[in-house]
Amino acid sequence: MSRTPLAGRMTADAPPGTVAFLIGMRINRPWRIRQWLPVATAMPRMLQELVAHPDLGLLAHRTYISGRTVLTVQYWRSAEDLDRYARARDQAHLPAWREFNRRVRDNGDVGIFHETYVLDRHETVYVNMPADFGLGGATSLAPLADRGQRAAHRLDPSVPDVPAVAPY
Repeated sequence: MSRTPLAGRMTADAPPGTVAFLIGMRINRPWRIRQWLPVATAMPRMLQELVAHPDLGLLAHRTYISGRTVLTVQYWRSAEDLDRYARARDQAHLPAWREFNRRVRDNGDVGIFHETYVLDRHETVYVNMPADFGLGGATSLAPLADRGQRAAHRLDPSVPDVPAVAPY
């Protein structure tokens, strides 16, 4: 993970069909460690597997912790790659999913969530950020000026590229 920021303003150059996948868990009953600990340890195992096998389609990931909630933001090459991994009998996800359903799906001790976004258009900006951050780090970066100075213009090129603040 790079800590050195790139000077200036950049944007992600992600191809259409790239997936942003948010997945996580919330510990609802912290004292029920035997229920939530297996859920908490499953994601690191899956991420190790995915990093070791880039052909599975994971481009990048980053995990965040806030109180009782753990969130992993993942970027995938495609929705098909994500679905293939989720259902693969010879990968770590399917056994973990089955174990969750067997142990805790209806007891409320721990919650899980995921959100999947297939990107056909996107708007990103990275100012003085490391090159490996976010969607731009998962795919590639381009100078912001190449796509336009205004966020609305980057999302819809028919919108005039007249920024509210002078660009630099």
